[in-house]
Amino acid sequence: MRELWHAFVCMLALGLSHAQAVTVIDDRQVSVQLSKAPHRIVSLLPSLTETVCVLGACDRLVGVDRYSNWPASVAALPSLGGLEDTQVEALVRLKPDLVLVARSSRVTSRLESLGLTVVALEPQTMSDVQRVTLAVALLLGLPDASERTERLSQALRDGLQSLAQDVPVAARGARVYFEAGAGGYAAGEVSFIGEVLKSLGLKNVVPASMGAFPKLNPEFVVRADPDIIMLGETAGDSPLRRPAWAGLRAVRSQRVCAFEKTQVDVLVRSGPRMLEAARSIVACLKKQATP
Repeated sequence: MRELWHAFVCMLALGLSHAQAVTVIDDRQVSVQLSKAPHRIVSLLPSLTETVCVLGACDRLVGVDRYSNWPASVAALPSLGGLEDTQVEALVRLKPDLVLVARSSRVTSRLESLGLTVVALEPQTMSDVQRVTLAVALLLGLPDASERTERLSQALRDGLQSLAQDVPVAARGARVYFEAGAGGYAAGEVSFIGEVLKSLGLKNVVPASMGAFPKLNPEFVVRADPDIIMLGETAGDSPLRRPAWAGLRAVRSQRVCAFEKTQVDVLVRSGPRMLEAARSIVACLKKQATP
């Protein structure tokens, strides 16, 4: 976290006006300089695509990854594959002056070897989201980058505080297991999902010591025996079909949130729509509380 905060401070100190060069330190701790604001941007991570658009620069996008689907206008852009199968030749033909990628992307080095400017950003916590939003705003050359970022962050904080009041009394303090990805990847206490759960007054059964998104053995959930189970990308996999899960209190009491695909897209993305994700969580909790 200290390194990420250092990157945030550096970006704030080095970000200049629209007419001047801007330097950011990305999540690889690589210093990237742009001599002018980019106008042909490729985004290979949905949360970064959404961040560009929320900052009012959707018209600068010329290509996105296959999973970017919000706002609806990005559907008309060239789809360039995913983390494992990025269509590099098609991307190069778009002549981008900036490519935004995840830190975990395997295509970064190849893109840089082709002379493209690449910035790797992959937020995992709410503070990361604020930091990355500022980084993107600076890259875009927005003169009010800090102010825009703070307004978006304050709106999220205010919205979460308001939503916490809507959580049914019976759900407050409930112990929750949130499965964020296929293969047993859980949302830990220190992840952005974990922080949203905490802001709503819920307790995460995956402690901070296990990291943001640890891969867990199914037996961990059996031992934890959560009050509520929330399923992200594994929404089609019923807990009732998993060994020993039928005996979990959450399953016995039917306190399982299996979100729809459109909701999952929002829930598992650490981007500007986290408040919408929180609304989906609260809506599920309310539905469970309805006789």
